[in-house]
Amino acid sequence: MLETQTPKKVDLNSEKIWNNCLTNIKRNVSQMTFNTWFLPIKPIDINNSTLKVLLPSQFFWEWIDEHFNSLIHSTITSVIGPDANLAYIIADEKDEEHNPVFVKQEKAVKKSVEIEKPDFETYINPRYTFDNFIKGEGNQLARAAAGAIGDNPGGTSFNPLFVYGGVGLGKTHLVQAIGNKIIQNFPLKKAIYLSSDIFTIEFVEAIQSNKVNEFSNFYRSMDVLILDDIQFLIGKEKTQDLFFHIFNTLHQSGKQIILTSDKPPKDLKGMDDRLISRFQWGLSADIQPPDFETRNAILRRKAEEFGLALPTDIFEYIASHIVSNIRELEGCLIKLLANASLNSKKIDFDLVKTTVKEIATSRQVNVTIENITSVVCSFLNVGEDKIRDKTRKKEVVLARQIAMFLAKDLTRSSLKTIGLHFGGRDHSTVIHACTSVEKNIIVDESMKELVKKIKEKIELDSV
Repeated sequence: MLETQTPKKVDLNSEKIWNNCLTNIKRNVSQMTFNTWFLPIKPIDINNSTLKVLLPSQFFWEWIDEHFNSLIHSTITSVIGPDANLAYIIADEKDEEHNPVFVKQEKAVKKSVEIEKPDFETYINPRYTFDNFIKGEGNQLARAAAGAIGDNPGGTSFNPLFVYGGVGLGKTHLVQAIGNKIIQNFPLKKAIYLSSDIFTIEFVEAIQSNKVNEFSNFYRSMDVLILDDIQFLIGKEKTQDLFFHIFNTLHQSGKQIILTSDKPPKDLKGMDDRLISRFQWGLSADIQPPDFETRNAILRRKAEEFGLALPTDIFEYIASHIVSNIRELEGCLIKLLANASLNSKKIDFDLVKTTVKEIATSRQVNVTIENITSVVCSFLNVGEDKIRDKTRKKEVVLARQIAMFLAKDLTRSSLKTIGLHFGGRDHSTVIHACTSVEKNIIVDESMKELVKKIKEKIELDSV
């Protein structure tokens, strides 16, 4: 807390004070920005030098915190005084027991949440809930099973729940919504979410620090284990073996296991047969790309969260042109907001068409390290198991180095993660591999052409 100072004498009417703030803000931003980001803010009350205001959504708070922090700080201190504080309330979290919101407006605004937390990081994002998960024909079974698990974790026949489907269809949202519901309904249960990549990295670190038993016991102690992208355990035999034993312990104890993948269990080539069998014990539910009605509903819900009012024909246009990926639908709205508010443009059909075109042309291909490994090994006629071995055979080393180089080039994986995918090698090995390939591309035209063809094949297969 700052030292107490004598504040300016202010009118205790919060609405009048906020209107004074708006007058100042309006002089410093465009009309579009003012209408989009400041008019929706509603004053609630003022206590001493703390003004409490209501925001329409979490996204709204994050945007103004990132883009208008300094402006808001200077404004409230000029209107209220040097001790001015601003308290944000999120519209759907008005209960102060769960949303304490007193936020000191100094150089940066940070939102503190005074909720009793577990003694470990759950990694469950509170923004992923069933309330903001749009149901549609493509996700009915998965959504229904998820809701049942949220009400009775470990007590249904859906254990494990195995959710599979393509990128950007809502798998992560759905399984974390289960975690949030369980935390809400059963606050004493220990739930954790993580990707299988992180699980593998933690396991390798546990081996290096001689803490494998502690690592294993930690996950065996969970009441709910949510493991995302289980396909990334393929090729990691030791990690699979450890997870097999953790799985058995949890399942036999009636604890809930929730898994996601980009494909059904039977198609997880390279996964331990014992694990595939166990994945099929419960329910496997796929998520399909959303139909037009679902895409339209998703757009409307997201626009409402963003405080964005758009005509029906704009929603229908976007839903008609972005058809396969929920993330792209949300990304389109965010880009519309950014283009409109930061460039002082009106959201009309021309801007919508331009934004949709940008989203379509900049669409990222779904490249994974597994895709890269498969294509490289196929091109060079090297077994995928060999590329992870410690062999120094010339053809295997070449395949491994090219795969590492392309993994660094085509994915966002860290050097540490890339190394783990190739037999647990460290980041220095990855750096050496990338440097070697880069040098060979410069001096050897045939190497340059080979890498180019492999890269084109990877991107074509991953669209």
